[in-house]
Amino acid sequence: MPVITNIGDLKRIYERRVPRMFYDYCESGSWTEQTFRENTSDFDKLRLRQRVAVDMSGRSTAGQMIGQDVAMPVALAPVGLTGMQHADGEIKAAKAAKAFGVPFTLSTMSINSIEDVAEATNAPFWFQLYTMRDTDYVSRLIQRAKDANCSALVITLDLQILGQRHKDLKNGLSAPPKLTPKTIANLMTKWAWGIEMLQAKRREFGNIVGHVESISDASSLGAWTAEQFDLTLDWAKIAKLKEQWGGKVILKGILDAEDAKMALKVGADAIVVSNHGGRQLDGAVSSISALPSILDAVGDQVEVHLDSGIRSGQDVLKALAMGAKGTMIGRAFVYGLGAMGQKGVQTALEVIHKELDTTMALCGETNVANLGRHNLLIPEDFGGRWQKP
Repeated sequence: MPVITNIGDLKRIYERRVPRMFYDYCESGSWTEQTFRENTSDFDKLRLRQRVAVDMSGRSTAGQMIGQDVAMPVALAPVGLTGMQHADGEIKAAKAAKAFGVPFTLSTMSINSIEDVAEATNAPFWFQLYTMRDTDYVSRLIQRAKDANCSALVITLDLQILGQRHKDLKNGLSAPPKLTPKTIANLMTKWAWGIEMLQAKRREFGNIVGHVESISDASSLGAWTAEQFDLTLDWAKIAKLKEQWGGKVILKGILDAEDAKMALKVGADAIVVSNHGGRQLDGAVSSISALPSILDAVGDQVEVHLDSGIRSGQDVLKALAMGAKGTMIGRAFVYGLGAMGQKGVQTALEVIHKELDTTMALCGETNVANLGRHNLLIPEDFGGRWQKP
């Protein structure tokens, strides 16, 4: 067992173990990848205020996200194709999240289905919904999530049209992977992954295959998916989805203060400041730099979470200190999953927790609820001094 001291250690093992197309799927952004890079580099612009001679005993990172008790304000973000990073990946990630005491979010584009995850875990999880043109399918999908006792619906708003990710196109990304000479050559070096994948419960999109009549194989699935994202999604449709769900709703993909205000109007229980990990609109601002203007716009009228760019417990602390009530991690847990399965996800959460706890103490705080901008040194132009539209 290698000594894991940070998320980067897991990433290096992950890269060695997982087929290139799935590594690239995780570790890439759209177009030039500017936003993908700045999601992480903009955290470096924030500095921490060290405080001393403070009683550091009795620390707590526990809190709540949409009324749910959490061991730390971190949820596992919805990530498509998680079951291709490791056999039964969604199930393993959900189990690790339950054991640690943080929420797990299942993607519409998961390999393991809603029912698979519900059967394997007895903890309620969140379900992420992509809105599709096939409204009957969407209605059935929502009902399936209700039947599985999912505790929140996370509606992703920033994928009405697919941003171009060059690596995915060049790799011929698919689930399961298409056997081309290039793919076969790479898979031959990933034998441990392959042996485990042969025993996996599923190797196709479990929430779609078997639930849409026109889909019979991977090629028909790809054609259906490419045509299904709903170009007509608007706030009225979002309000109807919220009504149809009837429970806690989180709106993910907010990057502009005006959109945050609209999310408030439709009655969201929480919003997630996110640019889809830099995989959609390249050239958009980083999530952490967008956070201040969104908090200024909605205040404490709605719970604000932050996603995209978090790779450490220090990043979590900076987001909370800036005013977020919770955070989401995607790539950070996928690195762990691909590296070591369920144990790797658990390790990723432990690393982030230790970094959060230690940093909080050295900043002179003993409870995450007390974190605030007083714990940071923020550049005067953080977030940019942009001209008004």
